[in-house]
Amino acid sequence: MRTHCRLWMFLAAALLLPLSGLSAQEKTNAKESKAPARAAAEQPAAPKAATDDPAYEIGAEDQLNISVWNEPNITRTVPVRPDGKISLPLINDVQAAGLTPMQLATSITEKLKKFLSDPQVTVIVSGINSRRYYIVGEMNRAGAFPLLPNMTVLQALSSAGGFTQFAKLKSIYVLRIVDGKSIKYPFNYKDVIKGIHVEQNIILKPGDTIVVP
Repeated sequence: MRTHCRLWMFLAAALLLPLSGLSAQEKTNAKESKAPARAAAEQPAAPKAATDDPAYEIGAEDQLNISVWNEPNITRTVPVRPDGKISLPLINDVQAAGLTPMQLATSITEKLKKFLSDPQVTVIVSGINSRRYYIVGEMNRAGAFPLLPNMTVLQALSSAGGFTQFAKLKSIYVLRIVDGKSIKYPFNYKDVIKGIHVEQNIILKPGDTIVVP
């Protein structure tokens, strides 16, 4: 009787052993499959571009992400100084204002070739601070505002919280500096919203000032 019991216990242990080994192996495989997912999640997020317009011209106070492949000591986020330049290791000052991100990347690449073999540079505009317009006068919220692409005078006025009761809506105008001279563009608010003189609803440029007398 004891011999039969021992035989059954031996057979049961022999049958359970592969199952327990298989369970452990499955757990190992599951952990390994999760490892790449964790590694991907731990990777730093790529910087988001503030503009996808390839023709965008960089301006003073814009924020730029300069990425040099396999060169973490050079890769960094830098502001464009008021003089239009940025500073980077090895090459010091580089003119950025007035260039597109692609043009600036090419300029940096050429300068880095003196120190690195086949540098690969990417420039992303991560913050647009140079493109602003201004509203002064009889508005509930005058001041400086970010200039969005193709923004018109009417759209810009909608950002300033409405007119005061003293605003002269027929005498609004836009001041723009061209070649060092101030040019005045009239804007009759009451006409424009009625569909009259819609040509006065011009597209704003950086630095324009809307005056509401």
